[in-house]
Amino acid sequence: MGDVAMTVPVLRAFSTQYPNVKLTILTREFFASFFRDLENVTVFPVDLKGKYKGIFGLYKLSKELKNLDIDAVADLHNVLRTNILKCFFFGKYFVQIDKGRAEKKALVSGQNFQQLKTTHERYADVFRKLGFPLDLSNPSFPKRVALNSELQKIIGADTKKRIGIAPFAAHDSKMYPLDLMEQVIETLSKTHKILLFGGGKKEVDILNSYQNKYENVINLAGKLSLNEELDVISNLDIMLSMDSGNAHMAAMLGVKVITIWGVTHPFAGFAPFNQPEDFALLSDREQFPLIPTSIYGNKFPEGYEETSRSIPLEVVVDKINSVL
Repeated sequence: MGDVAMTVPVLRAFSTQYPNVKLTILTREFFASFFRDLENVTVFPVDLKGKYKGIFGLYKLSKELKNLDIDAVADLHNVLRTNILKCFFFGKYFVQIDKGRAEKKALVSGQNFQQLKTTHERYADVFRKLGFPLDLSNPSFPKRVALNSELQKIIGADTKKRIGIAPFAAHDSKMYPLDLMEQVIETLSKTHKILLFGGGKKEVDILNSYQNKYENVINLAGKLSLNEELDVISNLDIMLSMDSGNAHMAAMLGVKVITIWGVTHPFAGFAPFNQPEDFALLSDREQFPLIPTSIYGNKFPEGYEETSRSIPLEVVVDKINSVL
């Protein structure tokens, strides 16, 4: 989800700078909402577990795509499926993202601890190689969505600042310890409106417990469609997220995003779009010198399970209040 959301600011810049070029986005149907307000962009939804499953399914997909009179392909994913599609698109200009795998390997091995090219710039490089110079330095964002009556009823109509908090990530090693996160929520809820994001029964149960304990805390997990979730996120004053998809969803909408980093690190290039460097709250590398232990947070040595506990909760609260 995060990777898909990270394409949106790049595609917005492209459609602004090249308004006469049509873009067709090949992605899962669930993600179509991400591209809902982009000019000259249509989504081709692909069911990779059904109609387009396996090599024969991808061949069928390639035939349908060719009927769209595509001039060139920008592969922003560069995985096995897209490499198979590349074979079926023989003769078409097909440019693939350079993921910088060797550089990232050097980063997580400790051989070269420095900022790598951002994923957004890697996406933009694909279009540059296709012959479309692309500038990401002056981004534009959609206007805040006018919330419908049902959403207004859910989140309330008071004048408090709205803080979105997404406490979860794909791996626990990327999460702020929940006991500290609860204290952050408790503290901020005294003066602000807290809107909680997540998914899955376990996460919903945890977030419901926070909603039941504290005033001005509303759990949205499991209650909204992705489209509605984006509507609400566009109305936030700030989002607090892990290194996860919610950070990128908020950033693509122009919302300020504070991120908490565990065993991963912004140097790998996955920081949310257009956010100041100091909006990333980092675990203590003096205490945990092997950070980043992996690119995705799925690998780490013993003792690194809760590296983000080294970030005092006061630092998180103070950062959010100072930005607000």
